[in-house]
Amino acid sequence: MTYCKRQILVWLSCSLQVFAFAQVEQPPPGKDSSNSLVNVITAYVKAQNDTSLVLIADITIHGNKRTKPFIIEREIPFKQGDYIRRSDLEKKLTLASQQIKNTALFTDAFVYIHSILGPLVFINIDVKERWYFFPLPYFKLIDRNFNQWWVEQKASLSRVNYGIKFQQGNVSGRNDKLAINLITGYSRQVQLKYEQPYAFNSLKSGYSLAFSYANQRELNYQTDLSKQAFYKQDKFVMENLHAELAYLYRPAIKTNHTFRVGYVRTEVSDTIIKLNPNYYPGGGTKISFPEFSYTIQYFNTDYRAYPSKGFMGDASITRKGWNKEMNLTQLEYHANYAIPVTAKTNLYLQSSGTLKFPFNQPFYNQQLFGYGDAFLRGLEYYVIDGYAGLMGRSTIRREFFSMVLKTPPNTKKEVMIPMKFFVKAGADMGYAYTKTAGNSLLSNRLLYTEMIGLDMVIPSYDIVFKFEYSFNQLGESGLFFHVRTDF
Repeated sequence: MTYCKRQILVWLSCSLQVFAFAQVEQPPPGKDSSNSLVNVITAYVKAQNDTSLVLIADITIHGNKRTKPFIIEREIPFKQGDYIRRSDLEKKLTLASQQIKNTALFTDAFVYIHSILGPLVFINIDVKERWYFFPLPYFKLIDRNFNQWWVEQKASLSRVNYGIKFQQGNVSGRNDKLAINLITGYSRQVQLKYEQPYAFNSLKSGYSLAFSYANQRELNYQTDLSKQAFYKQDKFVMENLHAELAYLYRPAIKTNHTFRVGYVRTEVSDTIIKLNPNYYPGGGTKISFPEFSYTIQYFNTDYRAYPSKGFMGDASITRKGWNKEMNLTQLEYHANYAIPVTAKTNLYLQSSGTLKFPFNQPFYNQQLFGYGDAFLRGLEYYVIDGYAGLMGRSTIRREFFSMVLKTPPNTKKEVMIPMKFFVKAGADMGYAYTKTAGNSLLSNRLLYTEMIGLDMVIPSYDIVFKFEYSFNQLGESGLFFHVRTDF
């Protein structure tokens, strides 16, 4: 039976029900509603068999000024003309809202039943687009975290990069991104990147292009007692160039595949090699090599930036070089699992692991924990080098307060910024292995820390501020500040 014939039969079968249930409208969440209308819908739903099928008769999108409708429709787990079990409809509407929000294109997204006509269901999608263009002043600390800069470097402004950062999101309305960064100060950098995840009509694949050039006056040339040792001079001590092309493949909603090929050329001053002859392989002052990688990512959470339920993770394999000048294969994974405990409380479990081989890498390839987001809370002042490592975090979090900042009354354009506050407590464990521990305080031993803290979340723009008081196994404690540092 053709689709058109099925449509006609469905409409005929509904004719007797139209008298009892004429078109009933349900407003989106957060808007004024009539109790009588809601009661009618509730009564109608209860009158039906939960296993009966409903037909998605129409999907209407409102509020997408720049975003192409098919980009939004791609995130919805149903389409016009689909038959869905009535008992599954609410779950699919909730999932659609979550997946649209996780595109990072909108500050708000509501997917709801606009009206019901017998077994026919009419769906509305209301979205509110984010600001996509950000010409922002760039100000970033070069140290690994705020506390290292504030305490160890005494908040020195000489250890700051500044400049201007142009970011244009949703350039063509297909969730593509363009970034141009012009940076000076501690280092000089030029960074260009364009990402088009839906370049082709199938909306399953795309590409990205990236280029960066940087040089800096100071360099971490070795690790001493699990802390970074730096060499600094007036002239630039390191120069680095990186170019990359990636193929992006997203066959469904929750899984992403990324294939990258890149080229790296890096050079340091003669003094660095004198201070650490094992900085580069072979003891030279410069190297260049190709880089290949494959990454798979899986997302099934209610909110990527700060999930309260669900799982997300990734795994990757990277190959750098193919000769004595550079010979590294690296395996890496990250896993995050949020488990609801009560309506406002969740348990957040995280794990991260890295394996590098062969186990005879130069210092350039030995960074493991303490660099970037892979650190144990309470050990922010330390770094751990090695060839293999495993780390886990467990955190119990509870929302205790929320608020909305609004523009003053009579403002031409109303802007609302919701904020949520969470109290939390947690513990971390980890282990890092290296063949040559030397004078390291933390390699080849079990590591453990504890933490209590406060998180401030701004959902509209995926910003998370973290204030944590942590304790480590060395008997040290302190207050640490981070901005969204999950794995």
